[in-house]
Amino acid sequence: MPADVTEFDAIIVGAGQAGPPLAGRLTAAGQRVAVIERKLVGGTCVNYGCIPTKTLVASAHTAHIARRGADFGIDTGEITVDMTKVKARKDKIVEGDRRGVENWIEGMDGATLLRGHARFTDPHTLDMDGRALRADRIFLNVGGRAVVPDLPGLSEIDYLTNVSVLELDTVPEHLVIIGGSYIALEFAQMYRRFGARVSVIERGPRLTSREDEDVSAGIRDILEAEGIEIHTGADDIRFTKLENGFQVSPRAGAAPIVGSHALIAVGRTPNTDDLGLQHAGVRTDHRGYIEVDDTLRTDVEHIWAMGDCNGRGAFTHTSYNDFEIVAANLLDDDPRRVSDRVPTYALYIDPPLGRAGMTADEVRRSGRKALVGKRPMTRVGRAVEKGETQGFMKVVVDADTEEILGAAILGVGGDEVVHAILDVMTAKLPYTAISRTMHIHPTVSELVPTLLQDLKPLD
Repeated sequence: MPADVTEFDAIIVGAGQAGPPLAGRLTAAGQRVAVIERKLVGGTCVNYGCIPTKTLVASAHTAHIARRGADFGIDTGEITVDMTKVKARKDKIVEGDRRGVENWIEGMDGATLLRGHARFTDPHTLDMDGRALRADRIFLNVGGRAVVPDLPGLSEIDYLTNVSVLELDTVPEHLVIIGGSYIALEFAQMYRRFGARVSVIERGPRLTSREDEDVSAGIRDILEAEGIEIHTGADDIRFTKLENGFQVSPRAGAAPIVGSHALIAVGRTPNTDDLGLQHAGVRTDHRGYIEVDDTLRTDVEHIWAMGDCNGRGAFTHTSYNDFEIVAANLLDDDPRRVSDRVPTYALYIDPPLGRAGMTADEVRRSGRKALVGKRPMTRVGRAVEKGETQGFMKVVVDADTEEILGAAILGVGGDEVVHAILDVMTAKLPYTAISRTMHIHPTVSELVPTLLQDLKPLD
């Protein structure tokens, strides 16, 4: 072994949501661990994702409720938004979270936090900016980044991604968003509530194409009710630079939209193209995601991939669950698997969408005999009391096994209510485990049992 190689028991590349807790478990087991981060500790969630965006969503929600004061008998006067203060609040929260993770890693006995860009030189060795590091086990937690499509004229204008948009300290005059999925729609509603004119341009025929059509339509209704302009079926998007801003044509023959700021939010790609994976024998699929088995191990026995880079989920909670699966198998003799978890996520517009399991469309395609329950939020007392009656609840049940197959809760508290359903799904209990449960009144959750007492065949 060359003298200039630093050895560890384990190397973790990337300090996102899976890396630091795994370092904690490994060091607690007496291992010497290097955590390598080339940018910001905390990964996407802390720096560019959940923490900053939900902080901004909270500010936008406050502005929205203040404007609605008269609906509740409260006189508020004119409502103004100071984006400098909004951004400062966001920055303070992000920096506090990031420092917390940094201090956590640096306080681990046996952990070394290294700053730099690591690339494989052989299956056990990484080069980090000229320094050779070797370990018996290597864990990849390198995350992803925004995709920037090759749209005509886009390269000629200044545009924003989910990272750079977070640095705005003024409200755009007209924010044009390319993309009609989760990141795009959260920013659309947020900036509309801050006072910008907002247009969303989506290539497909509807928003949030992975959802059922009624969910997509409900989301569109919520956004359009706040004055957001939605353009779907945009199959020929072209930009033209103007003296002040730009104009974009969504399709041939359509009237151009003049904007001051453009946000590109059409998807994400894994950060795997510059890791030297070929030198380790680690395979990726056609999209660049690292191929892993049900325990998140690559086809190279001593290398694992966790988080957004493995294509098994694109959320903080899936990344953290990846850590739990890896740690359980390695350290606890607990054979946990990715296939054990029920897919679940949320869309944080207001009101939010909480999702678990299959969509109704997926159930239909599976050929299962199924039942469905659906209830508008206008019939949920708690929603009426709060003045937030947009959306609906929907749950799909297997008619033979009585197990819940999926749920969509689009409405106030939907991101919390869905967990009651998710827990029963994970336990593989019949839907009657909820339908016969007494819930607290007045809550949104109390309508889930009622919903499940009125199931009808899924068409």
